[in-house]
Amino acid sequence: MKYLLIFLVVLVIFIISVTLGAHNDQVITFNYLLAQGQFRISTLLASLFGVGFLLGWAICGLFWLRVRVSLANAQRKVKRMQAQLEQSSTAVTTSPATTDQE
Repeated sequence: MKYLLIFLVVLVIFIISVTLGAHNDQVITFNYLLAQGQFRISTLLASLFGVGFLLGWAICGLFWLRVRVSLANAQRKVKRMQAQLEQSSTAVTTSPATTDQE
């Protein structure tokens, strides 16, 4: 439900930006790193919003992936330690008891 709400908010922002950009048919000169180009404001608005959106999702996805990998490693270590603990506890309970009977 939370993701649906976030998706709807982003969709509304995108629609508003495209709508506002569609009413501005001015052609502007946009200087980017290697060259410059003539773009309509609506095209420039939509494309920069899309690039920013995708870049944000990619960065968040990389952080999420890093956290998931570290969580998987931690869970693997916990299972290994639990197995060692069970082995040591069964070894202690099954070892023969030594008593002095003299």
